[in-house]
Amino acid sequence: MSDARYNVAVVGAGIVGLAVALEITRRLPHLRLLVLEKEPSVGQHQSGRNSGVIHSGIYYKPGSLKAKMCVAGARAMVDFCREHQIPHEVCGKVIVATQEEELPRLEELQRRGAANGLTGIRSIGPQELREIEPHATGLRALVVPPTGITNYGAVCDKYAELVSESGGTILTSTAVTGLKRHADEIIIETNRGAFSSASLINCAGLFSDRISRMAGDNPQVMIVPFRGEYYDLTPERSQLVRNLIYPVPDPRFPFLGVHFTRRITGRVDAGPNAVLAFRREGYRRRDFSLGDISSSLTFPGFWRMAAKNWKSGIGEFHRSFSKPAFVQALRRLVPEVQAQDLIPGGSGVRAQALTREGILVDDFQFVPSNRMLHVLNVPSPAATASLVIGKMIVDAANLDFQAQAKSRLSIA
Repeated sequence: MSDARYNVAVVGAGIVGLAVALEITRRLPHLRLLVLEKEPSVGQHQSGRNSGVIHSGIYYKPGSLKAKMCVAGARAMVDFCREHQIPHEVCGKVIVATQEEELPRLEELQRRGAANGLTGIRSIGPQELREIEPHATGLRALVVPPTGITNYGAVCDKYAELVSESGGTILTSTAVTGLKRHADEIIIETNRGAFSSASLINCAGLFSDRISRMAGDNPQVMIVPFRGEYYDLTPERSQLVRNLIYPVPDPRFPFLGVHFTRRITGRVDAGPNAVLAFRREGYRRRDFSLGDISSSLTFPGFWRMAAKNWKSGIGEFHRSFSKPAFVQALRRLVPEVQAQDLIPGGSGVRAQALTREGILVDDFQFVPSNRMLHVLNVPSPAATASLVIGKMIVDAANLDFQAQAKSRLSIA
């Protein structure tokens, strides 16, 4: 028999796991809730190392789940930050076309923005672009007023605080080491003892596929880590960017390309690139895990992806090791940027699900399995839409929760 019994356990206290936990405490407060996090505090990986942008939803296909969730999620995030006095700002951004071939894609983004219900989006020429971002240059640009910025680390902390205040249990420094299914419970083995839960929601991010396999399931995808590396503009050159300056994204890849982002603190980030990390939590170039890289290299989808994208991959690695190449990419948007204007910034690692066919999964992927729900891919706009995503995940598992409400595990 395990040490403690719960109705539902959430593995992973990133922004999605915490949003799921928050929704459970709000919708089903009678259930005993456990959140397990291997790190000493919440939001230590993707959630605390992202750009801090509240995305508008302009990039996504009209009518798609991502479009609906991003637009609704952005409103919910702004409301949440306002309610809980978390620093935020709806500052807007510009998406800049610097080559003729990008102009049709820019027009498509404008069409998508309108179809997704975004207001105030307009196409502008070089002169008006200079009025908004005096140091930016391009053939044309889109102004996207609904875009904002915040501190998602602070959002995670507030989610966790609200979950705890509502009776949920959050255990940090608690790594899941094993999962065993029984007729009426799931035994969760950890480095701090065992726990029993009637249901489990896997929000383990970079390790979500491994948690799935630990449970005896076959996730059909491999999580491949991509590191994004940033430079910061020096304080005396931060005036080169007023708010956010983005390129027109390449539709072949689920990455937005190097861009400029003003943080809520006033710091300006430049980047990121997107390079394969040699460790799932490989935030530095020298970080290496033989087990992590072996699992990627032995997955057939990895080589199929590599065969299709090797040219762009070489370019990303070149920018990783060559500051002049990184500067050259940034100067497409802001020509005045010089190498001496940039100092090393932070980095993040994106948990990218990859199929056996070599396809980078670009949509949400939730897989139910016998009283478990595996959240295997939650790409951007996951932070922006976390409150809405949390509701959707709880909806997906709601029948299990309702059954639990009547079970002997429903302890007041």
